[in-house]
Amino acid sequence: MTVDVVLVGAPGSGKSTIGPLLAQRLDVPFTDVDSVIEERVGRSVAEIFADDGEAVFRAFEEATTIELLDSPGVLALGGGAVLSAATRSALRGHYVVWLQVEAAEAASRVGLNTARPLLLGNVRGRLITLLAQRKPLYAEVAQHQIATDDVPPEVVVDLVVERLGED
Repeated sequence: MTVDVVLVGAPGSGKSTIGPLLAQRLDVPFTDVDSVIEERVGRSVAEIFADDGEAVFRAFEEATTIELLDSPGVLALGGGAVLSAATRSALRGHYVVWLQVEAAEAASRVGLNTARPLLLGNVRGRLITLLAQRKPLYAEVAQHQIATDDVPPEVVVDLVVERLGED
């Protein structure tokens, strides 16, 4: 059986932590869209934002995400990938899990990480805005939602695997 799990969620929700653990548990590959973009472009996401702007990054993100959806395994999308209608459409038919996080928890997890260009400045305030904007989009694409606040990564993986078994 091919396992196809796509993780979506806000910055700090745990996609980059949960993804590799889940892939290991399921014995499938793990792919992070942002890492693939950085490898292909030869620059960090923050550098792409700074040098080329958000629109250029979002175009890379959309094309890369749609391409990688054809690969088996666990795929972690960037927090803003769901902003693209084409990406949301391409996610239909895939098993999508929304890793939920509240703004305060996400802020404590990401801290003042300059690799996250949309969070520069007032991190908590930016996260509140991003969550308000994106929550309906995460809900639109996800078959399951799992709260990650105060939950150890291994327990989140257990919950995802349990939900997989139910479907």
